[in-house]
Amino acid sequence: MSIAFTFPGQGSQAVGMGRELAEAFPAARAVFEEVDEALGEKLSALMWDGPEETLTLTANAQPALMAVSLAAIRAMEAEGLVLKDRVSYVAGHSLGEYSALAAAGMFSIADTARLLRIRGNAMQQAVPAGQGAMAAIIGLEQDGVEAACREAGDSGPVQIANDNGGGQLVISGAKAAVERASALALEKGAKRAIPLSVSAPFHSALMQPAADAMRAALAGVAKSAPVVPVIANVAVRPVTDPDEICRLLVEQVTGRVRWRETVEWFSANGATTLYEIGAGKVLTGLARRIAKDVTGVAVNTPDDLRALLQTFS
Repeated sequence: MSIAFTFPGQGSQAVGMGRELAEAFPAARAVFEEVDEALGEKLSALMWDGPEETLTLTANAQPALMAVSLAAIRAMEAEGLVLKDRVSYVAGHSLGEYSALAAAGMFSIADTARLLRIRGNAMQQAVPAGQGAMAAIIGLEQDGVEAACREAGDSGPVQIANDNGGGQLVISGAKAAVERASALALEKGAKRAIPLSVSAPFHSALMQPAADAMRAALAGVAKSAPVVPVIANVAVRPVTDPDEICRLLVEQVTGRVRWRETVEWFSANGATTLYEIGAGKVLTGLARRIAKDVTGVAVNTPDDLRALLQTFS
């Protein structure tokens, strides 16, 4: 049996996240201080005190979620956990892939914070407000959703952005095309088509300017080979070469987050315990819906962390 660490993406943020870790573990507090210094602002104060609408902004939520995940990792390491000795793989949902790579030592925490700030700003600025949209399609198979996107293509670009499993696929693209594809999906048998409250059409072709920005940003950052393989979002296979990882991170900006397939890959390769490191329990819930033999365990409080360390002792 193998163990994987997974790292949450946008939507898992909440005011107060990480505060208990910082209070309980000096190594965790040091991470928040490092991120604050890297960004030249008190992101930790925003994380702990709000306001929520400012924390939710893409440029803030992305580095903030990484900070909570890495605070937990550094606290574990300070208590004696050696990642490469205990964990077989890491993976993260969208921005969580950066958290996974920082945990595995490919990027420094400071560089990861700066990369995610660039990523968040670039994604927000890629499409003028109101021109893009996303929607969750419930209860329709992937082939049907892909067909709906193709048929709506004359209204603009639209594609599957996230395959989260459990009968949920998220589509993203031009507002008119997303609305048309949603209507077509319902005609094809979808149970629901739910517009999502998002600030941009993430993981769609409209994000190409953000992909270009990340290509440039990643080219200029120091990299080391990760100490454990990352299961890349867009490739769903283990990757350890830094250059290939960076290429896939660029591709990820406009590509599909293949999370269902990622969990199925873990199941097929014996990684049946997935520890979700950081804020929230989204990935833990998805794991249970995707593969019956996979156990998801959320690790986001000091008690969670101590329980994990006890399991590994």
